[in-house]
Amino acid sequence: MAKVLLAGESWISTTTEYKGYDSFTSTKLEIGCEDLLKSLRALGHTVTHLRAHDVPENFPWTLTELNQYDVIMLSDIGSNSFTLSNGVFAGGNPSVNRLALLKQWVQSGGALMMAGGYLSFSGFEGKAHYHGSPIEDVLPVTIKPYDDRIESPQGVRPLEAKDNPITRGLGEFPVILGYQDIEPKAASQVLMTADSAPLLVTGTAGKGRTLAYGTDIAPHWASQDFMAWDNYGEFFSRCISWLAGELA
Repeated sequence: MAKVLLAGESWISTTTEYKGYDSFTSTKLEIGCEDLLKSLRALGHTVTHLRAHDVPENFPWTLTELNQYDVIMLSDIGSNSFTLSNGVFAGGNPSVNRLALLKQWVQSGGALMMAGGYLSFSGFEGKAHYHGSPIEDVLPVTIKPYDDRIESPQGVRPLEAKDNPITRGLGEFPVILGYQDIEPKAASQVLMTADSAPLLVTGTAGKGRTLAYGTDIAPHWASQDFMAWDNYGEFFSRCISWLAGELA
């Protein structure tokens, strides 16, 4: 099974509560991928979770570090977290462009997955900002230069677009509540759609494999029915296995 580095899927929330004349503020770390981590590990994958606030300093700086993993998964983490380390932003010193490093790693045989969310692809108000980046160069989709969210509160059911080893035999997918407006590149394969829009897209970049999943792995776009789906873990496990070359 695959060794995976999952970067993102966490956030720090600050809440101020007002109680009459008085108020107080509390802060907490929240993890959005607990169900995914549990599922992938139960199915045999070795998954390291690099929380979003740790990405600027602790995401791999070298090809040697990246080579510890079979698959890198980016989920709900914007491009600034990879380019603006403390040394660059606070110190004003040049450093490694880890987006370019990740592109080089993929083209040399690594595997990259991006899952959707408010800070994936282009994202909320375009703040994820992967349009025009080295990551867009290797992903199997092109990324819009503006807010690319398609909110679908009515629920949209993902549909298989062609027979493929990732979704084969999984049955009907539960509805999702939103997705990203992504465009498949010419040589890529659209495996699933949502409202006829590309949702699950695979491709290659140099010697590496890439996969774009245009919706979230957790709420709110992943509905409660999706999270409770018996094949939730199996679906994402197959995505990882395909990327790692373990699934034809």
